[in-house]
This record gives sequence, C-alpha cells and structure tokens, in this order.
Amino acid sequence: MVKEKVLDLANHISNKKRGSKNEIKATDPEYMILEPVVTDEMAEVVLCMEIRKKVTAKDVAPLCGKSVERTEELLLELADIGVCFVNEIDGVDTFWYETWVPGIMEMMTNNKKNVEKYPQIAKAFEAYGRVRGPKTAGSFPVGVGLMRVIPIEHAIEGETRRASYEEVSKYLKDNDIFSVSDCSCRTVREVMGEGCGHLKEDMCIQMGHAAEYYIRTKRGRQITREEAFEIIKRAEENGLMHQIPNLDGSGKTHAICNCCGCSCLSLRTASMFINADMVRSNYVSKVDQDKCVACGECVQNCPVNALQLGQKLCSKEPVITEIKRTETPRDTEWGPDKWNPDYRTNRKDVVDTGTSPCKTQCPAHIAIQGYIKLASQGRYREALELIKHENPFPAVCGRICPRKCESECTRGDIDEPVAIDEIKKFIAEQDLNVNHRYVPKIKHDYGKKIAVIGGGPSGLSCAYYLAIQGYKVTVFEKENVLGGMLTLGIPSFRLEKEVVNAEIQILKELGVEFKTGVEVGKDVSLNDLRNQGFEAFYMAIGACTGRKLGIEGEDAKNVITGIDFMRDVNLGKDLKLQGNVIVIGGGNVAIDVARTASRVGDTQVKMYCLESREEMPALPEEIEEALSEDIEINNSWGPKRIIIENGIATGVEFKKCLSVFDESGRFNPTYDENNTAIVKGDTILLSIGQGMHWGNLLKDSKIQLNRNNTVKADAITLQTDEADVFAGGDALTGPKFAIDAIALGKEGAISIHRYVQPGQSLIIGRDRKEYHALNKETLDLQGYDDVKRQSVGHVDGSKSKQTFKDLRGTLTEEQMKKETQRCLSCGATVVDEFLCVGCGQCTTKCKFDAISLVRKYDGEGVAYEDLKPVVIKQVLKRKVKITAKKVTKLFK
Repeated sequence: MVKEKVLDLANHISNKKRGSKNEIKATDPEYMILEPVVTDEMAEVVLCMEIRKKVTAKDVAPLCGKSVERTEELLLELADIGVCFVNEIDGVDTFWYETWVPGIMEMMTNNKKNVEKYPQIAKAFEAYGRVRGPKTAGSFPVGVGLMRVIPIEHAIEGETRRASYEEVSKYLKDNDIFSVSDCSCRTVREVMGEGCGHLKEDMCIQMGHAAEYYIRTKRGRQITREEAFEIIKRAEENGLMHQIPNLDGSGKTHAICNCCGCSCLSLRTASMFINADMVRSNYVSKVDQDKCVACGECVQNCPVNALQLGQKLCSKEPVITEIKRTETPRDTEWGPDKWNPDYRTNRKDVVDTGTSPCKTQCPAHIAIQGYIKLASQGRYREALELIKHENPFPAVCGRICPRKCESECTRGDIDEPVAIDEIKKFIAEQDLNVNHRYVPKIKHDYGKKIAVIGGGPSGLSCAYYLAIQGYKVTVFEKENVLGGMLTLGIPSFRLEKEVVNAEIQILKELGVEFKTGVEVGKDVSLNDLRNQGFEAFYMAIGACTGRKLGIEGEDAKNVITGIDFMRDVNLGKDLKLQGNVIVIGGGNVAIDVARTASRVGDTQVKMYCLESREEMPALPEEIEEALSEDIEINNSWGPKRIIIENGIATGVEFKKCLSVFDESGRFNPTYDENNTAIVKGDTILLSIGQGMHWGNLLKDSKIQLNRNNTVKADAITLQTDEADVFAGGDALTGPKFAIDAIALGKEGAISIHRYVQPGQSLIIGRDRKEYHALNKETLDLQGYDDVKRQSVGHVDGSKSKQTFKDLRGTLTEEQMKKETQRCLSCGATVVDEFLCVGCGQCTTKCKFDAISLVRKYDGEGVAYEDLKPVVIKQVLKRKVKITAKKVTKLFK
C-alpha cells in the first residue's frame, strides 16, 4: 500500500508535482528509500520545509498543525533516519534537508540499523544514480557536478596554476570538528552482494555541521584533524581517491569521501555512463613515455580504467600512444549504446596492440621492466618492493624460475634475451639481509582467522597476502618443515634451504602462525577448524606423490619414485646409493633426481626418457648442468618392464620411442617393439610425474576432484564446491612451476578476503590480468646497441657434483647495471584523457616520475542555489554542438 504523504514528500524533495509528466512514482528510488522508515506524519512535517532552509520546530509547528513538542520529536526522528540534518545553533536545535545526492541518500544509508532491517534503503540509493544518472550526460560543465574529484595533494604540488579548492588540506584546515564513518557507497554494494573488497571501514570524513550531525546521530565517531589526515593517508595507501560533495560553493564542502571506482556510485557516472565531466577535477594524467617502464602499477590502481599498458618501441604499423575517444557526451547524443554497463567486470589492462612480452609471459605478471629500471638506478629495496607486489619469494624464484619472461624477451630478437632472472636474483639478495629486506605494511586489522593447508609456495603466497590485508593466518603443514616442494623436492645445490627459510621468516614477522607436523584430515578435520573459528580455507597441498609406470616389476624394493627419493635426501636421511642408477624421466625433476643421485654414493647415473633432446621438457640449462656432471642422457627410450631377480630389480628393458605426440599434439607415444635394450641397474628412480594424495582431507565435504585427481574449482575465484574452501597451486593445476603456484596464491588471498567480508562479490572490480604481448614481427629493431649479455660464469661440473652447495654465482653490481641497460623498455602506459577524472592515484604508485597530473580545465564548484542557470547554459551550448556536428557530417 502506497503511503501517499511519503510519495508527496518524495516529489517535494525532487521539486516535482504529483500528476505531472515527470512526477516521482511509488516505484521510483526516491519513494522507495523513504517508504520503509518515514511515516505520513513525518512527511507532513518535511512538506512544510524548503530545501537547504534552516528551521526550528517552533518555525514548522504552526505550518504542519502540530505542537512544537511533537514537531520536534518528529524532526529528531527524521534526523536519526537521515532525511534531515540537525545542528544546535544559538542553543536551539535547527533542521534542514538537502538534495537526494549528495545528501539524504548517503545519510539514510549511514543509519546501519535501518539498512540492516530494510535493505531496500541501500538498493534505492544505488538505483537513484542508475536511473537518474543518464540524464546528466553532457549537462554539467567541468567542476560543477554534484560530486567533485579532489586530486591527491602531492600529485599537484608542482602545478603553478593550482587553486586552494583543489587541495584536500584546505578543507581539513578550514574546519574544527570532524567525524568519520564507513563509506556509504561500499555499504550499499555490500547489501546488494556486490562489494569489491576495498577498505570500507572509517573511510569517509565529515566536517563542520555534517560532523556535528554525524556525531550526534551516532552515524560516525568524532576524530581530530590529525586523525583525519591519517585517514587520508591510509586511503591513498589503499588505492582510494578523494571526492567532495560539490553543492556548497567553490572551495566549500562538508565531507571528504575516499572512493574506489568499482563501488562508488558517483564515479559510476564516469565509468558506466562515460560522463567524466560530471565528477572530474581540473586535471588529467600525462605519461612521459621516456620515463615510463610499463610496471602497470598505475593501470591497476586507476579507479576508472583510464590507463592501459601499451608499447613504445618503433613499429612498422601504427602503435597506440593515446586512447582517443571520437565521441563524448559533450557534442554527441548519449544513450545506452554509448554506455559501459559492465565496467566493473570488463576492465582492460592492455591496449589492443599489446604490451611488453616479459610482463605478459610471466605467470604472476611481475613488473619486470620496472624492477630492472630501479636496479639500474641502485634503488634495490624499491625494486624488491615492486617484485613483492606479485611475488613474495624473489630470492627463491631467482634460483629456480623457468624464465618464461626471458624466452619471450624482445631483446632476444636482436641477440640474446636480457638476463632478467639474474637481475632479479641480484635484487633478491637484499631480501636475505635482515638490514635491507622489504617487509610490507599491514593495511588493516580484520582479526578474522584463515587457515592455509599446505606450506608450499602457493600456500605461503596466499598467507603472505592475507597477512598484509590484516588477517590472522595459520598455515598447517603435514611435514615437519615448511616450504613444500621448495624444501623437499628441490635439491640444495639449486635452492639452499637457508634461502627458503629467510623468505618464510618475513611471513612470521607479518604474524603468520605455522603448525608443522599437522595433517588436516588426519590430525584435525576441516569441521574441527571451522569450530575453532576459521572462516575460510586455502588448500594448496601440492602434488607430493610420485607416479608409477604401470609396468611389470615396479613394486620392487629398489624401485623408488623420484619424489620419495628427493624427500628423503632433503630431510637428511642417510641414503647411500651404489652402482648403476637408472633415472626414468626427462623433466626438470628428473634432472634434479639424477644430479642428486650422483651425490649420495659411488654411482653411475643414466637417464632415459621418451623425448628427443629437442623435445625434453627440462630446461636447456638444466640439461647442460646434468651433462657437465657426467650424467648420461639417453633419449627416445621408453620402459617396457623392470627386470626382477629374487625380488630385487636388476635392470630395465627399454623399447625405442618413435614419437611422443600424435598429430593433434596429444601425448600418445608410439614404439618400435622390436628395438629393445636391457640396461643393468642397482637402483631405479621413477621421475615421470607427480600426483595428489588427499588422505582424508576431503572427507564429508562437497569438494569434487577431476579425473587427474586435482580439485575442481572456479578458474577465476578458485572457489570449490565448499563455499569457504579455495584451492590453488598443484592441487588445482597439477604439477607446475613455483611461480605459477605463487600467482594462484595471491588470487586465492583476494578471493578469501572478499569471501569473509559480508556482501562482497568474488568477481566485481577484480583485475583479470588478461595480458597480451605486442607483435614483435612488426617492430623496427634496427640501430640498437650490441652490448653482450652478462653472465655469472660457468660452474665446473666436476666441482659442483661433489657438493650440495649452490655454486652458481650472482652478477656483480657492475655486471648487473650493464645488463639492465640491455632492456629495450618495450612497454609504456597510455591514457584516455577524457575518461581520466584527475584523482592522482596513479602518481602515488609510480616510482619513476613518469606520470603526472596536468591542469587542463578551470572549473569551480557552484552552490546549489546558483546551479540551475549554469546547467541551462551548458545544455543549450551542448545542443548547439550536437547540431553543428550533425551538419558537418552531412556535408562530408
């Protein structure tokens, strides 16, 4: 049943008449937000008031036919609901109402009790901008919108034309009373189940009369000016930007909002309706392409996706250096065909013509150009920080990374790829020094308990990023040591345990708790952990079991999987092999197994694999290291049977492999069954792959497994069929490299953060990291230097095979700097100047002084009372432009 007086009030606030063409109806958001909490009697009081005109109960009582006492009661109720402001002026409570937005709708949403009871309040606030927003397209000049972006102040410090009304500090210094509340927009999104995970708590600052009102009605808590400045700083650190209500006149406002592009209902105007003029500051971003190294930090943090990564190398084909819009609402009729309704899920990181191949190819999309440039400048700690935005274990990866970035490095098309991994290794050495290492700042204190199951690279990565967010993380590891396959599967001559432990130590400093020797599913169940208060789980148990061949004789005592063998060696068990050792397999693990076997006794080690030398999955440098240590590699042989005498394996019969893959590229080996060879062996080590061992971990859960025994989970969110369980690393993908597992660990942390916060979406506002590389075939690579790739020097195999120490060196500082100069700096950020709202968040993330805010406009705010003629003038000018544009097209 419609509340007629409340509907009258909705029209009154909107300055509409009942029965008119544009009247507010009972289905409109203006009525819907009032309906659950405003009574007809309350409405009768406000119907006697005028917008932004201050009155007392004594003033209104005779107009609404109620006693002063009853009128005051109703006005105080309205103030508590959020329809009216209340301040004590000259000792008397004084009331007035504002516009819908900014004003009534935010205030009503900040009454948490009512929003919890009546979610339609929040939904109506969201609907208001979505329904009314399109009508504002092109109608407001720059600087005159209902809300206005205020640049991050140090982003405009060097601008000689800046005005005080563009400085956050001006507003804080102009006021003496302050309060802070949760962000109303992010509250709305939470209620709708569309939260984006950005920090909501204590993010919006009220000042002056608004602060007095917020404190009095308990919408916010009182803070000092110093605390307000700290909130501004924390907002900027968390990737948020500043906006102010813009209807008090130039240089005046009563609030500073700290906003994100994925939830803010004001910024939606720019991103969804492509109407940036409605909210923008007077500034736009400019990129100095000579300085830019395409690290992507600005792109990831731009609230409106006005920045994307492109290229700056010369090309035979046109390259996108600026995103230009041929149509804007300034001179074009603007309808749904021009909008971007999916702006919260279709953000682009890269322009259509692509960006640097190294960042694209890296599974974690680390800012490779960025850390190379910082290293060249001797800024090693900053380089370390940049790496750790995507990879918490640079020292580990500097020793075992598959170097996918190098395989695609553009420099390789000239001579040799940049030694990216060696540069990273040099930088990462800083992380091993307690005096120089980088320990990130914890962003917040959520206090919620999260369990990570598996202490390998993916689990540790997830724990690292959750700890930074402010969660109480406990890692459960069934072994007595941490690191997973980093510790138990990789030999020390490739990755010394001190390196792994040094990087794990940083997690301990971040507050991560570790419980080793605890197998979840055996010693404690998922339900036990839920009962202990753990709110979400990340499963990353790793592919920790070796696979068998399925052939005769493989169950003999001296036939061992390579995984079990490496675990025993790394746990320090006293293993002594003698005689002939046969290693079956041709991957990196098989190489590790063979090289380890040569070190644990008086042995002669031979490897046999299906693949030809060119097809071997092991990295070329690993193959060379094995050969240098006198390990014999026999290609194109597959095991037929293991020969047993008296229960002991004495050798392997191999058959010649003719091809490994069929015409469609699937693994489907074919053999010459008549071409066989028997090889004597005292120990047979099987290194043909790894598998999962779940134990009872999944008992009584809804979690499903794939045919290959990996867990089924969403490809983007990593969520399993148990809503509170997420999975990553080898448990999800099967055996891959550590860097792949690390990348998934971060994604798992993002999902878990969103999952445990009420009302958050696992998808909305999420960076999909969909990178693609520039087309190297079109590049003009003439005229570059011929500086040779720097090398740490060859390790003498006769020496390396005598020790478990890692004898590989690190580039000298001089070598490292020479090598950084070989980088072609393929990528650079490009800007959509129209879409850019001039917030300056990009400048706070750039370590290269490559992006700045430049003043382009001269718009000032206009008081509500003076707004109408300004808008009418703009609407008329726009109509003239649209008509002129149509006429021009007719005569083309």
